[in-house]
Order: sequence, then structure tokens, then C-alpha cells
Amino acid sequence: MNLQSDDFELFGLPRRMEQDRGAIDARWKELQREAHPDKFAAQGPAAQRVAMQWSVRINEAYQRLKDPMRRAAYLCELHGAPIRAEDNTAMPAAFLMQQMEWREALEEAQAESALDALDDAVQDARRAALAECAQCIDGRQDYAGAARQVRALMFIARFGDDIERRREQLGQ
Repeated sequence: MNLQSDDFELFGLPRRMEQDRGAIDARWKELQREAHPDKFAAQGPAAQRVAMQWSVRINEAYQRLKDPMRRAAYLCELHGAPIRAEDNTAMPAAFLMQQMEWREALEEAQAESALDALDDAVQDARRAALAECAQCIDGRQDYAGAARQVRALMFIARFGDDIERRREQLGQ
């Protein structure tokens, strides 16, 4: 193992958006067994510290690889298309209109059924954005386009959190 490897190299995976979650999970367990600090107890504290660094590195890579949105963002970064979500919030007009409609629906929602319907629409939009992201990355190698999709996914994820907060408010 090499600390300089990117997450895909570390896990022995191709640099692609589409991945087998089971393979990611299995490789994570395998790598954790190899780098577990207890395995290096007989070699002293320095070896255990290095093993702990490896364990942290493996867990960080796992968190990025197992989450499709984070994986997409990482692939964009690796290919020179940073997400820059903090300073690049430009979105297509149609997406912004959809966001406004969702916000209005969320404010007006007074029943669990209305929130369920809104959540279904948001999850459909998430799936569509992930599919487009995969096409951008795996199909066209359009990392700038994928970065735009990742920013949209970030909006969608935050809105999903807002739906859950609204559910809690209605439940009180």
C-alpha cells in the first residue's frame, strides 16, 4: 500500500463512477484487516502509529468511494474539475425553478403524505442527477459537466435534509 495512492488505486478499483458497492465494502474490510494497529503490536508504538494512519486513510477513502455523490466529486477533482460549491453556485434556470417549486411545496406541506410525495420527487431528481453524472464521467469524460451535476446533487441533498426537518416539525 502507498499513502500517495488515490482512493481508487488504494481499493484496486477503476476510476469510474459506476462501482459495485459490495466490492467496495469487501475491499474495505480486507484493507482494514491488513492495516489494523493490533496486528502491529509486537513491532512497537511506531509501527502501530503508521498502522493507525493507514486505518484512517482507508476509512477516509471508503467514505468517499461508497457515497455516489462524494465519489463523483472526487473523480471530478482527480480530473481537474473542482466542485467549488462554496463559490460556484450558478445553476441552470430550470433547476432553480424546480428548487423554488419544491420550497413552496415544503412550506405548504401540512401532512405527512404531502412530504412523502415531495420526498419521492426529490429522490427521483437525485437518481436522475446521479445517472447524468455517471454519463458525464464514464460515458463522455466530461468532468466539468459532472461537477455541475455534483453541485446540483448537493442542493438536492440539502433539500432532502429540509424535508426531514419539516417532518420533525409536523410530528411535534
